[in-house]
Amino acid sequence: MMHGREKSDSAIVAVKPTNKAVPTAAEPVEPRAGAKGNARQQSTHRTQGRERVTQALERVRQAARQRKKERFTALLHHISIDCLRMAFFALKRDAASGVDGLTWPTYEADLDRNLTDLHERVHRGAYRALPSRRTYIPKADGKQRPLAVAALEDKIIQRATAAVLNAVYEEDFLGFSYGFRPKRGQHNALDALFVGITSRRVNFIFDADVASFF
Repeated sequence: MMHGREKSDSAIVAVKPTNKAVPTAAEPVEPRAGAKGNARQQSTHRTQGRERVTQALERVRQAARQRKKERFTALLHHISIDCLRMAFFALKRDAASGVDGLTWPTYEADLDRNLTDLHERVHRGAYRALPSRRTYIPKADGKQRPLAVAALEDKIIQRATAAVLNAVYEEDFLGFSYGFRPKRGQHNALDALFVGITSRRVNFIFDADVASFF
């Protein structure tokens, strides 16, 4: 059903094809010359960590699904080193750096020690987020759109925290809820809208936006 609690009707949600028909050669799993053994070990380590995180968050999802009035008061332990590692590898490799000037390749060079140190600071309450680097993007109307670029470790923490919280709050969303959700962004909403208005009779469409007062 379109109004189901977890997913939209398959007849309503269209699949958005990839923009590139030919896969790029620079994939994240591209081997490095002379380091095949290390590459295999890292891949195995990442896979095991991903499985542990997935299993732990699945238990959180089940609790949130089965006990709707449950109040989660102890979730910090889910921000594990494995969870931080997953968050790190989910970041864009070539993204702009924040005020710390730290890039993805530089952090990866000593990843295990960096994540261990980050994990320790988070769990003893010593971690402090850095200010975002402010930049402006020109708009078509001549105005500028402000863009905040977070520091690399802030991005890792934000993504890891979102993964844990999504396990709880995703169970409360309805199937037609889109925006800032895993695999349910604005493009998915437009795809669903296109299929909906072209496959069934629609009497009216209400378009609204939230004006900014700041």
